[in-house]
Formats: sequence, C-alpha cells, structure tokens
Amino acid sequence: MTRSEQVCRGTTKPGAPSRRDFLKTTGLVTGAALTGVSIARMAHAAGEDPILKIALIGCGGRGTGAAANALEADPRTVLVAMADAFEDRLKSSLEALKKQFPDRVKVTPETSFVGLEAYKSAIQSDVDVVLLCEPPHFRPIHLKAAIEAGKHVFAEKPVAVDAAGYRSVLESTELARQKGLCIVSGLCWRYHRATIETVKRIQDGAVGDIIAIQETYNTGHIGGRDRDPKLTEMQFQLRNWYCFTWLSGDHNVEQHIHSLDKALWVMHDEPPAVAWGMGGRQVRTEMPRYGNIYDHHAVCYEYPNGVRVYSYCRQHANCWNDTTDHVFGTKGRAVILNEWRIEGEQSWKYQGESPNMYVEEHRALFSAIRKGEPINNGVYMARSTMMAIMGRMATYTGQRITWEEAINSKEVLAPSAYTWDATPPIVPDENGRYPVAIPGITKFI
Repeated sequence: MTRSEQVCRGTTKPGAPSRRDFLKTTGLVTGAALTGVSIARMAHAAGEDPILKIALIGCGGRGTGAAANALEADPRTVLVAMADAFEDRLKSSLEALKKQFPDRVKVTPETSFVGLEAYKSAIQSDVDVVLLCEPPHFRPIHLKAAIEAGKHVFAEKPVAVDAAGYRSVLESTELARQKGLCIVSGLCWRYHRATIETVKRIQDGAVGDIIAIQETYNTGHIGGRDRDPKLTEMQFQLRNWYCFTWLSGDHNVEQHIHSLDKALWVMHDEPPAVAWGMGGRQVRTEMPRYGNIYDHHAVCYEYPNGVRVYSYCRQHANCWNDTTDHVFGTKGRAVILNEWRIEGEQSWKYQGESPNMYVEEHRALFSAIRKGEPINNGVYMARSTMMAIMGRMATYTGQRITWEEAINSKEVLAPSAYTWDATPPIVPDENGRYPVAIPGITKFI
C-alpha cells in the first residue's frame, strides 16, 4: 500500500487525518489547520464579493462547456487565461465563449497559451481557479502543477489513465488539503440533487443490505478521426485522443467512469477487492482511425462483503442502448439514473427540483472559496478513476486483478518526452495498424 493510499484510508500513524475526516460524503471539509496557501485569502470580507479569475486548460468541447458552466455559476467570475495544445482549438473556444459572455471573457493574446507546455503559463498567470479539461493523460501532471502553484482546481473526469497517475493525484489531493485549496471533480452526478437524495436513502438502508449493483453505459458509436499526413504521429494522436488508451484510458475509463463512480459512492467510496471481466474490439476495425481502444467491456467487481458490481459498457452503432444504475438489496431495489426511485418496503420516487449539475459543481466550488470552507473531492475522484482503470486492466489481460495489484501497477502510459516530434507510447506498424490488447497474451504490468 502506498503512502498516499495510507493517508486516504486512514491507516497512517495516530494523529494523521483519516479518510472520513478528510472526505465527507458531501465533499465539504472544514479548514481547521490549513497550511501553505490558505483558502482563507479568498474568503470575502463583510459586504465584499471578490472577482474570481479563471484559467481554462483544454479548450475542446468539454472545456468550452466547463468554462461556460463556471461563468454561469457565479456572476463574480471572469475567464482571463486559456491554454491548449492546438491554436485552432483555443481560438474557436474563445470565440464561442465571448459570444456567450462578452463582458466576462477577458482573455487576451498575452493570456492565450498554445503548445504542450502551455498549461504552465496559464497556471502561473494571475488566476485563482484552474479548470482542467485536457485529455485525461495530462490531468495528474496539470493537477500537480496547479496545486503546487496554490490554485483552486476543477478537474474533469477521469483524473488518470494508469496507476502511476492515480498515485500522483492522491499526492496532489493531500497537498491541496494541507494548503486549504479546493479540488472539485467533474463527476457531476455527485452534484445532482435527485441522485444525491437517492444515494443517501440507499446508504440509510432503504433497500436493506446491498446484494448487487448493475451499471450499464451502452451507447452508440463514438470517436475516430482520419489521419492528416501533415501531422506528426504525436499530433495525430493528440487530435484523436479519445481513441488511444494512453490519452483517454479507453472508454471504460473516460466515459463509463460516471457509472462506476455511482457504484463506488453507494459503497461509501470504498474500492472493490477484485475485478475480472472480458472485452474486445469488434466494430472499431478501421485503422488508424480508431487507434487501439476497445469497443466493449464487461467487468465484475467483487467486494469483501460479497457485494458484486456488474459493469457493462459498449459503443456500437444500431444497437439497443441503455445507461442506467440499479442497486439490489434485501428489502428492495433502487434505480438511480433516469427515474430516481426505490421499490420495496420503503418505496419512494424523487419529485423535487434538479438544477443543472454541470453548473452546480462550479457553484459549490466558488461558494467554498468565498466562505473559506474548502471542498476536496480528490479521494473519490481518484478511486473512481482507478476502479475504471482496474476494469480495463482485467479486460485487456484476461486476468483477475486485485485492488492492491492494480494501484501498485508499474505500467506507465507516457511518452519519453512531450514534444511534437517525440514518439508516443504506441506507434503503428508498417501497415498503419496499432497493436491492440489481446486477453491472455497482453500481460499485466
């Protein structure tokens, strides 16, 4: 068990913060003993409501959406810096945001940063909050830089693509706690009122003792980009990041994490003991358009108390789709997504309001900064990410993987250097085909 895992599980020496002390279900932590750059410096004085300055890193569709959500969440925020690997992405994002928020987008040519190291300039600029919306591979690196620089962070999901990234995120999470900085996760269902109420009732015993959880994220075809011969291999893969495991984590990590996060949440954020499963690549056969990710995964996660999470995700066109969460207990069952109801001895259905969860997560972030009461979602966002990575490890190798094996994996999905002419972790053969994981042959590292 790593030092970071010990800190987060509460198994360090007496006096160290336990996981429950560190992370409440709601994500709120009181700043009793803050060190480093304290959140208190942003707490407003009586009658004062300070402007919070935002930097956006990663200007794709989700990044542009996250910036818009942040500006909508708090009228006393301004976007002052942007960074992206590609200039055209930054420009199109900036143009869209200026149209929507003409008086609150203050990004200038001097605060527009382009390139693989553009994040450094954005983080070091005069900002209070950093939105991390780049491809998932870069999130541990950028989170570390932001927290070390004393910035509050909104981090999109997932927050890593390998165990090394997971361990790094836990270290940054602990540093943020010590500094009194906020980390709010893009696992948005944790900020959705109907989902919050449903999970609370499940945890309070509305379905009795949990027996099993079923998570499905079966959707249509997603991803794929034709190769532009003018691009280097690194540029092509970054343009087509979703289709490369080292950049996205595969869709079991990048997309299905929302479902797995709800299962983890129901289980009080305790990770499973074991994962095994199967997966493959049946329809994503065109190369190099679809990189090396799978198009379907089925994973069983086992808990020490006998609970099993049955997890399915698939991205095939012209198929029956389903994205739901079902929790089965000794006294009933619950449906979390789409209907938010409980059937059994304590039947119930949510009928309250459901504000936009993408806005609510930013509203919670800014409120915490202003009040001087830091939110730190770091532990659960790291564990949900690792749960998804663990499932990919099982489907890629065909092996039964324990949590301890997964978090201590020596696999590092990273290039030798972050330059446009560097060699990515995976390269095509002479026929332009990328090697794809084969269960029983691909080894667990």
